[in-house]
Amino acid sequence: MFGISSGELFFIAIIALIVLGPERLPKVTRMAGMWVRRARNQWNSVKDELERELAAEELKRSLHDAQSALQDTEQRIRDSGAEARREFEQMRASVQDPDADVSAAAPTPAPEEQTPVSPSKPQEGESDEPRSA
Repeated sequence: MFGISSGELFFIAIIALIVLGPERLPKVTRMAGMWVRRARNQWNSVKDELERELAAEELKRSLHDAQSALQDTEQRIRDSGAEARREFEQMRASVQDPDADVSAAAPTPAPEEQTPVSPSKPQEGESDEPRSA
Protein backbone atom coordinates (compact mmCIF):
# COMPACT_ATOMS: atom_id res chain seq x y z
CA MET A 1 0.00 0.00 0.00
CA PHE A 2 2.72 2.50 0.94
CA GLY A 3 5.53 0.76 -0.91
CA ILE A 4 6.89 -0.92 2.23
CA SER A 5 8.48 -4.32 1.76
CA SER A 6 8.03 -7.18 4.22
CA GLY A 7 11.57 -6.72 5.59
CA GLU A 8 10.91 -3.06 6.33
CA LEU A 9 7.59 -3.92 7.97
CA PHE A 10 9.32 -6.52 10.19
CA PHE A 11 11.95 -3.95 11.19
CA ILE A 12 9.22 -1.41 12.14
CA ALA A 13 7.44 -4.09 14.22
CA ILE A 14 10.66 -4.86 16.16
CA ILE A 15 11.25 -1.14 16.86
CA ALA A 16 7.60 -0.71 18.00
CA LEU A 17 7.94 -3.72 20.33
CA ILE A 18 11.09 -2.28 21.87
CA VAL A 19 9.65 1.27 22.24
CA LEU A 20 6.11 0.42 23.37
CA GLY A 21 6.68 -2.83 25.22
CA PRO A 22 4.67 -6.04 25.09
CA GLU A 23 1.78 -4.66 27.22
CA ARG A 24 0.93 -1.58 25.16
CA LEU A 25 1.76 -2.91 21.66
CA PRO A 26 -1.54 -4.84 21.12
CA LYS A 27 -3.62 -1.83 22.21
CA VAL A 28 -1.65 0.54 19.94
CA THR A 29 -1.94 -1.81 16.95
CA ARG A 30 -5.72 -2.03 17.50
CA MET A 31 -5.95 1.76 17.61
CA ALA A 32 -3.76 2.08 14.50
CA GLY A 33 -5.93 -0.48 12.71
CA MET A 34 -9.07 1.42 13.74
CA TRP A 35 -7.67 4.70 12.39
CA VAL A 36 -6.60 3.06 9.13
CA ARG A 37 -10.07 1.51 8.77
CA ARG A 38 -11.74 4.89 9.41
CA ALA A 39 -9.46 6.57 6.87
CA ARG A 40 -10.33 3.91 4.27
CA ASN A 41 -14.05 4.26 4.98
CA GLN A 42 -13.82 8.04 4.62
CA TRP A 43 -11.90 7.69 1.38
CA ASN A 44 -14.43 5.20 0.02
CA SER A 45 -17.39 7.40 0.98
CA VAL A 46 -15.80 10.44 -0.71
CA LYS A 47 -15.05 8.34 -3.79
CA ASP A 48 -18.60 6.93 -3.90
CA GLU A 49 -20.13 10.40 -3.51
CA LEU A 50 -17.94 11.76 -6.30
CA GLU A 51 -18.92 8.87 -8.57
CA ARG A 52 -22.63 9.49 -7.83
CA GLU A 53 -22.26 13.18 -8.64
CA LEU A 54 -20.47 12.37 -11.89
CA ALA A 55 -23.17 9.86 -12.82
CA ALA A 56 -25.87 12.42 -12.03
CA GLU A 57 -24.07 15.03 -14.13
CA GLU A 58 -23.78 12.55 -17.01
CA LEU A 59 -27.51 11.78 -16.73
CA LYS A 60 -28.33 15.49 -16.79
CA ARG A 61 -26.16 15.98 -19.86
CA SER A 62 -27.75 12.99 -21.57
CA LEU A 63 -31.24 14.25 -20.71
CA HIS A 64 -30.41 17.70 -22.07
CA ASP A 65 -29.08 16.19 -25.32
CA ALA A 66 -32.20 14.06 -25.69
CA GLN A 67 -34.47 17.08 -25.08
CA SER A 68 -32.66 19.18 -27.66
CA ALA A 69 -32.83 16.35 -30.20
CA LEU A 70 -36.55 15.96 -29.48
CA GLN A 71 -37.16 19.70 -29.94
CA ASP A 72 -35.19 19.67 -33.20
CA THR A 73 -37.22 16.72 -34.49
CA GLU A 74 -40.47 18.37 -33.39
CA GLN A 75 -39.54 21.55 -35.28
CA ARG A 76 -38.69 19.57 -38.42
CA ILE A 77 -42.02 17.75 -38.22
CA ARG A 78 -43.88 21.06 -37.82
CA ASP A 79 -42.02 22.54 -40.78
CA SER A 80 -42.83 19.50 -42.91
CA GLY A 81 -46.48 19.69 -41.87
CA ALA A 82 -46.67 23.38 -42.77
CA GLU A 83 -45.06 22.72 -46.14
CA ALA A 84 -47.48 19.85 -46.85
CA ARG A 85 -50.39 22.10 -45.83
CA ARG A 86 -49.21 24.83 -48.25
CA GLU A 87 -48.86 22.34 -51.10
CA PHE A 88 -52.31 20.93 -50.30
CA GLU A 89 -53.84 24.41 -50.39
CA GLN A 90 -52.15 25.12 -53.72
CA MET A 91 -53.49 21.87 -55.15
CA ARG A 92 -56.97 22.62 -53.82
CA ALA A 93 -56.89 26.10 -55.33
CA SER A 94 -55.76 24.73 -58.68
CA VAL A 95 -58.53 22.09 -58.66
CA GLN A 96 -61.24 24.60 -57.68
CA ASP A 97 -60.20 27.23 -60.24
CA PRO A 98 -58.22 25.46 -63.00
CA ASP A 99 -58.29 28.43 -65.46
CA ALA A 100 -56.83 30.94 -63.04
CA ASP A 101 -53.92 28.81 -61.88
CA VAL A 102 -53.00 26.94 -65.08
CA SER A 103 -50.00 29.18 -65.68
CA ALA A 104 -48.69 28.54 -62.15
CA ALA A 105 -49.39 24.79 -62.24
CA ALA A 106 -47.89 24.11 -65.69
CA PRO A 107 -44.80 26.18 -66.43
CA THR A 108 -44.11 27.03 -70.04
CA PRO A 109 -41.11 25.27 -71.56
CA ALA A 110 -37.97 27.24 -72.15
CA PRO A 111 -37.49 28.69 -75.69
CA GLU A 112 -34.69 26.27 -76.59
CA GLU A 113 -36.92 23.33 -75.64
CA GLN A 114 -39.69 24.34 -78.08
CA THR A 115 -39.51 22.77 -81.51
CA PRO A 116 -39.95 25.20 -84.39
CA VAL A 117 -42.71 24.37 -86.84
CA SER A 118 -42.24 25.58 -90.37
CA PRO A 119 -45.54 26.61 -92.00
CA SER A 120 -44.38 25.65 -95.50
CA LYS A 121 -43.76 22.00 -94.75
CA PRO A 122 -46.71 19.91 -93.64
CA GLN A 123 -46.23 17.66 -90.61
CA GLU A 124 -46.66 13.94 -91.00
CA GLY A 125 -50.34 13.11 -91.47
CA GLU A 126 -51.27 16.64 -92.55
CA SER A 127 -51.80 17.99 -96.01
CA ASP A 128 -51.24 21.34 -97.74
CA GLU A 129 -54.87 21.82 -98.47
CA PRO A 130 -56.92 24.13 -96.28
CA ARG A 131 -59.48 22.48 -94.09
CA SER A 132 -63.11 23.07 -94.71
CA ALA A 133 -65.45 23.63 -91.89
